[in-house]
Amino acid sequence: MDADIQQRWLMAALALGGAVALGYIARAVVVHRLAAIVSRTSTELDDLLLTSTRRQIPFWFLLGGLVLSARLAPLSERAYNVVDRLASVGLVLSLCFAAATLGTELLARFTREAGTTVATTSITQNVLRIVVFITGGLLILSNLGVSITPLLTALGVGSLAVALALQPTLSNLFAGLHLAMARPIRPGDFVSLENGMQGYVDDIGWRTTMLKDLGNNVIIVPNQRVVDMIVTNFSKPEPMLTVTVGLGVGYRSDLRRVEEVTLDVAREVMADVPGGVGSFEPVVWFNAFGDSAIQLTVVLRGSQFADRARLIHETIMRLKERYEAEGIEIPFPQRVVHHGSEAAPGRPA
Repeated sequence: MDADIQQRWLMAALALGGAVALGYIARAVVVHRLAAIVSRTSTELDDLLLTSTRRQIPFWFLLGGLVLSARLAPLSERAYNVVDRLASVGLVLSLCFAAATLGTELLARFTREAGTTVATTSITQNVLRIVVFITGGLLILSNLGVSITPLLTALGVGSLAVALALQPTLSNLFAGLHLAMARPIRPGDFVSLENGMQGYVDDIGWRTTMLKDLGNNVIIVPNQRVVDMIVTNFSKPEPMLTVTVGLGVGYRSDLRRVEEVTLDVAREVMADVPGGVGSFEPVVWFNAFGDSAIQLTVVLRGSQFADRARLIHETIMRLKERYEAEGIEIPFPQRVVHHGSEAAPGRPA
């Protein structure tokens, strides 16, 4: 009898060890060959399915080995049932991990196809994972014989009290969900808030939105504040933006020559300076008779907001050099004052 029991335990151990070995062999050999096959297909869905499940394959073999070894080992019927339930719990959890990975990858693919710079926001990833694992948890409880109807009822009643206690946090949570779903701003967009803060959207979390300004500093803003404020998105409908440079020339200047020289410099800036849009044709507009100069505006085009300062810098430097070479005056602010007994120019004394 003892020999028979020892033999059954030995067979159970061999079955468990063999299942584990087969799992790693399957991942190393079979999955590797499947990856080579699916990489040649036109769709990415099979690649995503393989990626999300390949890490779970050894664990599935382990669960199968546990169930088989429990049948081979000299255990009681109650022990068999315990092992079966534990194996089913492990399988559901493993499937939840695979489903969460697949869901986040599909979401990342969708946002990439929609033109988002960064795949997706952390809040959408976390909400997706929470939904998957809550569903898996309910399946586990149901499989263990726990009635989930009273649990859902209790959660529904308790959630009202929790909602009242956590109202500011929940406001930021739902504001973050709104930002993630409606997408008025997206990770990678350059935005300017109503209070003057500017930066690239780094992430939209469950409570805050993180911006990274041009000084590489992180600005953390509650989601509800972002929703309530007026936000200028410089990346919509496209990242390119108009850059204007204002200046003035003397009243004695030949305005047609000023326009010609200014356009020549602006074209050089568009062609030479990084961030300039070479295909854009600059424009010069004379727009006012100022106190001491005729005012004009040079209209340029930048690839993104970060290029704006460089384009203005180069335009001012090059225009000053060219104006000095052409003899075009950039006057200082001045005011002509006539004393009471003096005649104004152009009037009889």
